[in-house]
Formats: sequence, structure tokens, C-alpha cells
Amino acid sequence: MITMQSPALSKDFSPWQLGAPLYMPAHRFDLMAIANGEKLSELRSMIFCTEDAVSCHEIDSSLRHLGLCLQGFEDAPDCFRFIRARNPEILARLLDLPGIEKIDGFVLPKFTEKVFNAYFDQLKGTPFKVMPTLETHEVFDFAAMCALRDGLLQDAVLPSVLMLRIGGNDLLNLLGVRRPKGLTLYETPLGHVISQLVTVFKPSGFALSAPVFEYLNDTGTLQKEIRQDLAYGLTGKTAIHPTQIPLIEAAYAIDEEDYQMALSLTAQEAPAVFKMHNAMCEVATHQRWALDLIRRQQCYGVNMSASLKECAGLSV
Repeated sequence: MITMQSPALSKDFSPWQLGAPLYMPAHRFDLMAIANGEKLSELRSMIFCTEDAVSCHEIDSSLRHLGLCLQGFEDAPDCFRFIRARNPEILARLLDLPGIEKIDGFVLPKFTEKVFNAYFDQLKGTPFKVMPTLETHEVFDFAAMCALRDGLLQDAVLPSVLMLRIGGNDLLNLLGVRRPKGLTLYETPLGHVISQLVTVFKPSGFALSAPVFEYLNDTGTLQKEIRQDLAYGLTGKTAIHPTQIPLIEAAYAIDEEDYQMALSLTAQEAPAVFKMHNAMCEVATHQRWALDLIRRQQCYGVNMSASLKECAGLSV
């Protein structure tokens, strides 16, 4: 029976702790070195992929390779480790691998009501956490997303759901388009789709992560997109290459003034409404934002202003 669970995945877990997860194919030769922090030690989380990053003819060899690597995984790495299961049948094979208890959980791709029970019936009674990915044609159906949300809110399911992932490239593929260079996702038809997913899932307490940015030579557009991710209330952004990780996570540092307002809004003695940094602060309507900001600050720190850096004796 699988009983091991990462102590970091406790009731106090924040999705911000996952940072910018790096996807990598399950047949990657240096997979064990990365999993044990000997390589790419800056990773907060990693996802070993048995789905899109693995060709059909490579599935069996990838699972054998992953199974061998699992036996060499150390028990307490400094980052979270997940596997993206290709489908419910592959999840069954993964759960039978020796050492699978060293994994924190699974990413569930192409997640719909059709595969809901096929996944969760297998995971029942295990300590694994899951991140369902929203990336099928049902995502464009408001009623289907509401029904999926209600299913995830079931008492037997909800505790295992860490967050939801938005599969941007799969959704664009369904539309027959690819993100043009120099444009963020929010300048494509997916801007509306992301808005709808946020309004369906976030009021019920689900965190959603941002889709990948597929270009490696356009940091300006990446940084613009991350700002828009945050404005839409998304948490974290999957990286497709290690060079993206510091760029993504640097953008999650909290602005000094925002952090001061968040602390004031969550203080016990805070008045119902007050002015701070030329902005209205209202405890009743800004408290959830403030709490999320503080959780983000605990992971990424405060982006100090030029004046504060000068006072601290730092170069500006």
C-alpha cells in the first residue's frame, strides 16, 4: 500500500510553492540526476511527461526508464516531483512501479468528465495529489466547465486537487492556430477562454496555472505575458526550458507598496476602509488578494524600490 507523502504537501501548502515547473520527457537520460537535485538544482518542481513529450513507440521504453530511475530517487528532495500520465491506462501502470511513492502526484492531461472516474477511482486511498489539465474542446463549453468544477468539489476528490493547469497549446490547436511571435496569449482567442476559466473555478477556491510560453528568444513578450497572467489571477507558469525559470520566478516577487498594503489589510486592527499609497484599501473586498500576495511573498520575496535599496546600502 502506498503511504508516503511529501510533508510539504500539507494543509498549509500554497500553489505558489511550485514556482515554474519544468516539463521533461520521461525517457530523459539525466532524469534521476534532476530528480535528486544534482542537476538543475534551482527547480522548485518538475513534471516527468509520458504524454505529448513521448512518441507512441517510446511509451514502453519510457515507462521502463522511469521505473528504474524511481528506485534511485532520494526520499526528501528540495522540490516537488510529478508525473504527467498519458491516460488512465498509463496511470495504472505508473501506480504499479516500485518507488512510485517517491512521487508527489500526477498531472492529468486532457481532463474531462469522461475520464474523471477512470482517474480518481485509481487514486482513491492514495496520498497522491493531482493537477488536472484543461485542454480539450469542452473547455470552450461554459456548462461543461461548471459541471467539471462541481465534480472536483466532491468531498472525496477535492483534498487531492492541488491546482488546475490550462493547456494553451492544445486549446490553440483545437482552433487551428498557433500563437504568433511577439503576441501574448491574451492577444489571441484564448484571452477570453482564460477569463472564463478564472470566473468558473477561482470563486470555488481552485488555483489555475498559466500556459507555457513557447518562444525562447523573446523575453520581452514573456515578461509581458507573466504580468497579464498575474492580472488574471493565475498562479505559476510552466517552463519549457531551464532558461525561462529565473525570468518567470523573478516576476513573482512582490512590489514593495503592494506588500505593505497586503500587510495592512490583514492586520487585526485594520479599519474597514483606508487610504494607502494613493489607493483605496477595503478589508471586505481586498482581503483575499492580500492573503494570496502574502503567500506569494513568502516564496519570492519583495521587489525593493530604488529608495529602499538606497537606504539598505544596495546598488541601484
